[in-house]
Order: sequence, then C-alpha cells, then structure tokens
Amino acid sequence: MHIITLTSDWKENDFYVASLKGKLLSACPEAQIIDINHRIKSFNSSHAAYIVRNAYPHFPENTIHIIAVNTEPENGVELLAARKDKHYFLCADNGILGLLGGTEPDEVITLTEHCKEEPDTFIALSVFARIACELSKGTAMKKLGSPAKDYNRQIPLRATIEDLTIIGSVIHIDSYQNAITNISQELFMRIGNGRAFEIYVQSKHYMV
Repeated sequence: MHIITLTSDWKENDFYVASLKGKLLSACPEAQIIDINHRIKSFNSSHAAYIVRNAYPHFPENTIHIIAVNTEPENGVELLAARKDKHYFLCADNGILGLLGGTEPDEVITLTEHCKEEPDTFIALSVFARIACELSKGTAMKKLGSPAKDYNRQIPLRATIEDLTIIGSVIHIDSYQNAITNISQELFMRIGNGRAFEIYVQSKHYMV
C-alpha cells in the first residue's frame, strides 16, 4: 500500500481537495491519502516547499507527494515528476524542486504530453492523480514522461555571515506565531562560539 500526500493552496471550503481524493481513491483504492497542508498561501511556491521540505523526511520511502500549487496551465510552466531521497514528487516547474533543499533529484521527467492529452485547468485532477496512481502501482518513471533536460533550480534563501555577524531572514511564521528563521542552530553555535550576543530584528514595519 502506497502513501500519497497532498499539499495545495486550495483551502478547505471548495470542492477541489475532495475531488482529487475521490479521483485518487477511484483509480488506486489501496492508496493511503494523507493531507499535509491545504492552507498554502495562494501561488506561493516557497511556502509550499518549506512545508513539504519539513514534512516529507518523516514519511516512509516511496511515498508520493502531490504539490498542487501554482500549477495553472495558463502560467505556461511545465509539470514535473521527480524521484528524490527515495520519495516521489509531482509539482509544477516553478522552483519547488530546488526549494525542497538537500540533494539533487535522482530523476526528473516532464509530464507535458499528459497535459496535451488532457487540457484541463484542474491539472492535479487530470494529470497528477493519474501519474500518482501509476507510480503507486510500480510503473517506472521513464515510462510516464520524457527526461527533463532542464528545470527551475531555485535554492532556499540562506543566511550570510559578515565578520562575526549572522544576517538571516524570517522564512515562516507558524500557527503559534513563532518566527522561524533560516539561521540554523549549528550555524549560530559555530559563529557564536559561546560568546555573548545581541539579536536585532528589523523589517519595514518593526524594529526591535
């Protein structure tokens, strides 16, 4: 039994999430469907990548992750399937794959031909659901699309170091209003080296 996770910017007050789940269960009833997050900021690939990046390592190997954010065909972006860290990812070519961080994908294919066969604005329903079910049945990726010769390789925003000053950014604010930065504990401890420190928080709206 394969696990298929869903991440989208659809929210829960429309029929989109239910339709995708229904399509998946009809095509591969043995699959276990898990919601990661459907409150991604609209069209925000960075937000989606952050959420999935922190969730997927905790899932079993060969889990299939559908990331339905910014997939509208009128945006002119390709649809991709990738295998990375023994997981599968279905997403648009909008930088998400690179923003997941870590190692490069082992394999990336384009799903363009499937989009031509099913010119639907609801891409996650018409293409992602079918590809996810094929992967869950053990179909090799090379049989589902052509190798992606190039794709959008964005990288997560990184903290920088100037002398003994670490300059970072708030990359996420969780539901408890905790501000999460891109300054790792390892970096903080290494540069701080046990010395006394001061933290400055500055934005266009607030300065602390």
